[in-house]
Amino acid sequence: MTVGMAVDITIPAFEATPVDEIAQIAATARSSFQSQKTKDVEWRLVQLRKLYWGLTDYTPKLQAALKKDLNKPPHDAILSEIHHLLQDLGLTLKKLKDWVKDDKDVDYPWTFAAMKPRIRKEPLGAVLVIGAYNVPLMLSLAPFIGAMAAGCTAILKPSENAPATAMVMKEMVENYLDPSSFFVVNGAIPESTALLNEKWAKIFYTGNNTVARIVAKKAAETLTPVTLELGGRNPSFVTKSADLALAARRLLWGKTMNAGQICLSQNYVLVQREVVDDFIKFLNASYYEFYPDGPHSSEDYARIINERQFDRIKKMLDTTKGKIVMGGETDRSDLYISPTVVLVDSIDDPMVTEESFGPVWSIVPFDTIDDAIRLANTVDPTPLSLMTFGSKSENAKILDRVTSGGATINDAWMHGAIATLPFGGVGESGTGSYHGKASFDGFTHRRTVVEVPGWMDKLLRVRYAPFSPTDFKRHLWMTGGKPGFDRDGKVLRGPAYWLWLVFGLGGPSAKGALLRWTVLLASAYAAFFQYRKYRD
Repeated sequence: MTVGMAVDITIPAFEATPVDEIAQIAATARSSFQSQKTKDVEWRLVQLRKLYWGLTDYTPKLQAALKKDLNKPPHDAILSEIHHLLQDLGLTLKKLKDWVKDDKDVDYPWTFAAMKPRIRKEPLGAVLVIGAYNVPLMLSLAPFIGAMAAGCTAILKPSENAPATAMVMKEMVENYLDPSSFFVVNGAIPESTALLNEKWAKIFYTGNNTVARIVAKKAAETLTPVTLELGGRNPSFVTKSADLALAARRLLWGKTMNAGQICLSQNYVLVQREVVDDFIKFLNASYYEFYPDGPHSSEDYARIINERQFDRIKKMLDTTKGKIVMGGETDRSDLYISPTVVLVDSIDDPMVTEESFGPVWSIVPFDTIDDAIRLANTVDPTPLSLMTFGSKSENAKILDRVTSGGATINDAWMHGAIATLPFGGVGESGTGSYHGKASFDGFTHRRTVVEVPGWMDKLLRVRYAPFSPTDFKRHLWMTGGKPGFDRDGKVLRGPAYWLWLVFGLGGPSAKGALLRWTVLLASAYAAFFQYRKYRD
């Protein structure tokens, strides 16, 4: 895969799907699922392999589309979008046959073993995936991959704010995937409304909280489950124990990729007061290292998606009471906002209260770790992401006391950059997760199955009238047990505990005890052999 981009690439003009066709598209997706063909694992694997080659073959065109929508550098188009998806696909293709197997490692009383309890993995049905504009390819197709892997049929609604990428995705899907099972519907509010009026087995939405509430409310009308991947006012912590130069470099990277239009990037950085000045110096040093001639003239720096988002971010800079300590340049005609840092003295400043979702962020000084934790939990108690740079004990304390969808220690949002790890929010930043196996799980119904043999009726006599006290007592004895704790919640350590402690050699499980006994006996044999050898 090359980073360069072909020059003569034609991208079709954005065209919305006719609203009156959407109901039929949804009906076709439901009918295709009902045909049962998507439940065949080999069929799913073929579709996923075709998508792999679709992404590979369409790489130059996708790069051109992302360049047109976001001025995204070809390098970033590969790194944050196409390669990310190919990694996700690689794991899915490798592991899917294992993921779909019945789960027999389930807990139940031994008396039910003859029923062969198990969990089947079944696709939910026809699903709707609604993508976002900031990483328009990956945020659309990553959940789409999960739906395909799970055996669902799927309709993708890309963001109309990234029109070139939306059109190229539609062309790719129509050229490579099964035309009766997978669709791309383009458009804006009317088309989205028509899609939400349909009945889905699940809706997967990526975007902002305002639209998420609309989606969730509409889904609730038909009891449709949803996954919501949203944003948040993400904190970063930098203590005096941190490597300040490294922290500055990495956090600057986190806010310059895609011109900061990354839902995981820091909204503000809590910096211990005594190192604020040094941290700012290191930020500016990295700024000039990244962009020797300035970001405006750099081919490695993206642009804001549109004028509405530009004006929103610019308003934050215009209304802040803080001091700009890095960057600050803007050009509306080019949708350009330089990487900008503002030093503020209050968490009530617009630079903190608003989610920037762009290349601007604030520094908030703090005195103690407890102060920083209190400030973060006040600003946003459930952000999507958290980053911390400090000592091991400081990082552990922050991780323990500040909730977030995901977290990275000593870097900027790397937990979300690994394509196969679960990614998702918590509270206001979202519900559910995806990427890798989590994507498969998100579109899969775990169906409990038992198979009750006829001969078990004598053991099940307890459920039939006339009820027998003897059968009832025997059933409770066979399926119940005494608690291993007292009324104060303290563990009771009776004879069984001490016998296990001695004969299990302190191991918490039978496997651990077996390993310890193996090591012990091997050591004893070796010692005995050496003793015999010495005597002889």
